[in-house]
Amino acid sequence: MRLAIFLLSLWSLPATAADISICYNYGCAVKAEITISNKQQVQIGQLFANVPDAQSERTAIALAIGLFETFAGEQTPTFRDKGGNENDDGVDGRMDCIDHSTNTTAYLHFLADRGLLRFHRVRNPVKRAPMLVNVHWAALIEEIDNMHDFVVDSWFFDNGHPAAIFDLNDWLRGDSPNV
Repeated sequence: MRLAIFLLSLWSLPATAADISICYNYGCAVKAEITISNKQQVQIGQLFANVPDAQSERTAIALAIGLFETFAGEQTPTFRDKGGNENDDGVDGRMDCIDHSTNTTAYLHFLADRGLLRFHRVRNPVKRAPMLVNVHWAALIEEIDNMHDFVVDSWFFDNGHPAAIFDLNDWLRGDSPNV
């Protein structure tokens, strides 16, 4: 049965490479097209082959975002991006939360367009602004069965690390992997 599900997930992937528009250098100052090869698409698809529920799908999403970032870093200077903003300030390829939320949303649409997201739908990026300081943006997904929102946030980590996923309300209250 698992093999059949895996083969069905591969069927939904195109036989050719696909392009994704990304951005970097803070505030999406630089835009680029990256190409996800068929082999890379299969690698990503394998993460979703046996997901039985929404929680497992969120784990696969986190891992997939790390892979997308790795693939982007092989084609752009984003491989230099470090978690947060302080450790890569001024470096070509740096990404702030606007870049991360934009790119992660594009990656999520890529997954959705290929039928790999069965338990979630992609929503527009969301921001938190505690007392109008430290404004922070992240990608957003909604669990289909209960309409519960989750943030997908890759900004906290160096390029290629799996994304952090938070309950929206917890994230809005300031949750981070460092808390």
